[in-house]
Amino acid sequence: MRQSSKAGARAAALVSGSWAEDNLGTPGLVFIETGNEQADYLHGHVPGAVWIGWSEFQDDPTLGLIEPHKFADLLSAKGISNDDTVVIYSVASNLLAALVYWYFTYYGHRSVKLLDGGRRKWMLDKRPLSTDTLAPDPAVYHVPAPDPSVRAGRDEVLAAIGAASIVDVRTPEEYSGLLLAPAFAGPAFAPGNSPYEVAQRSGHIPGAVNLPWDAVVNPDDTFKSDDELTAQFAGLDVEAGVITYCWVGARSAHTWFVLRELLGYDDIKNYDGSWAEYGSLLGVPVERSTQKGSR
Repeated sequence: MRQSSKAGARAAALVSGSWAEDNLGTPGLVFIETGNEQADYLHGHVPGAVWIGWSEFQDDPTLGLIEPHKFADLLSAKGISNDDTVVIYSVASNLLAALVYWYFTYYGHRSVKLLDGGRRKWMLDKRPLSTDTLAPDPAVYHVPAPDPSVRAGRDEVLAAIGAASIVDVRTPEEYSGLLLAPAFAGPAFAPGNSPYEVAQRSGHIPGAVNLPWDAVVNPDDTFKSDDELTAQFAGLDVEAGVITYCWVGARSAHTWFVLRELLGYDDIKNYDGSWAEYGSLLGVPVERSTQKGSR
């Protein structure tokens, strides 16, 4: 598997808080804050940043990436054009920012980056905040062509069992089958409309290795160094190609970002259907490390 220059990969995919602050107001540079709720954004955000909740990229409130023309309509309404450089950030170690970054990459946006450390690092550094609610002038975003090289579907996942490296980035409890869904899922979704209710079984895809997603960040939510990241993934057979998955594709998009965008491996795909889909498929193999608490 080809690996690009690590330094070059990181520089292309991440911007620091100091760089972002120095470039506020630059024409053609758009900051996006994303997340589940807009409350933090309304209390103060990177000056000039627009808000786009991650669910706005979904056809369903929790699952299903919107079609290309809807992606174009959304960005046009937010004042974003195809030639803009987009810098995305969020809370929680840039978890949902990485997912939105993956959406932009899947739809072929040429220049997209993450703000290293996200909202937490920006606040810790006491950088400027604005409470202005922006109503950007509409732009023209041309309908993109999806890039299938960054996305895995269920048939590809099934074919990859025993042939490629499959990485389960959920908690050890989810991986083992002790938990059906992440502990943080409950309060975020109303009863009857929860993605974890889709999955009928617990466990993991056979042969998948468990590498929890949040081991790659520092206490201030910045990404660990390239050497540290390389060491964490040292046991992974990247030459076979890698598919990441989690529960609904968010945590796995974060790990996809580390492997592809920071470490520079080029055959990395995110299975955004993840366990919400796989755990309800009929006739597919499932492994568990324990039977306790599983279905």
